[in-house]
Amino acid sequence: MSRTSPLIALISATPAAIPPAVAAFAELYPEARLWNILDDRLLQDANEQGAVTQGLADRMTRLISHAATEGADGILLTCSMYGAVAHAVGELGIPIYAPDDAVFDAALTGGYSTLLLISSGAGPLADSEHRLAQAAVERGIALDIGANLSNEAFAATSAGDMDALYSALESTIVAAEGRPDAILLAQYSLAPVASRLAERFGVPVLSGPHRAATELRAAIENRGETS
Repeated sequence: MSRTSPLIALISATPAAIPPAVAAFAELYPEARLWNILDDRLLQDANEQGAVTQGLADRMTRLISHAATEGADGILLTCSMYGAVAHAVGELGIPIYAPDDAVFDAALTGGYSTLLLISSGAGPLADSEHRLAQAAVERGIALDIGANLSNEAFAATSAGDMDALYSALESTIVAAEGRPDAILLAQYSLAPVASRLAERFGVPVLSGPHRAATELRAAIENRGETS
C-alpha cells in the first residue's frame, strides 16, 4: 500500500450509489484511488427475491474476494442490503466496511431519542430498520425509530434528478408523524440532498458516504502507522 494513495474498492449493487460515494471520497479522502466494482443486478435480484439470498450473498462475497486479491487497501460496500455480507467475510487483512456501519454509529452516539429513517425501496427500508433497531438494543440505547418509504425517490435517483429527489424526500418528511431529532437516509443514492434537507428541517440529516469515507480513511491511516 502507498500511504499517500491507497486503493479503495467501492463495491456497488446499483449505479446510483456510485456518484455519492465518489463525491464523499473526493471531499474527505482525495488522495485515495477509487476502484468501482459494480454488479448492477444485485439490488434488483434481491428485491425480486424478497431478500438477500445465500446465492446473492455468495455473489457479493466473490466480489469482495476479488477486490482483496487484486490489491485493494480498503473496501466499502455501498448497498445497505448487503451490509451483513461485509461482516461475514472474515479477516481479510484490510479494512472492510458495510455501507451504514459508520452512519449507524453516528445515529446511536448522537444523543438522539427519535430518528426518522427514509428509504426509496421497501426491502432496503425494512432491512435498515431491523439492523439499526438491533444495534440499538445491543448497545442498550433507547431510540424511537420511525421508518418511511419514499416511492418517488427511486425514480428520481434513477434519472439523476436531484431536484426531484429533494422534493420527494421533503414530502416524505413532511408527511411523517411528529418531528424527529435526526433523519437518517438509508441509501447512498439519497445522500446528495442531505445538506439541503438539514437546512430545510433544522435537524441533522445523517447519510452513509461521508461517514464511511471518514472512518475508512482513519482505519487505513492507523494501519499505516502501526505497520
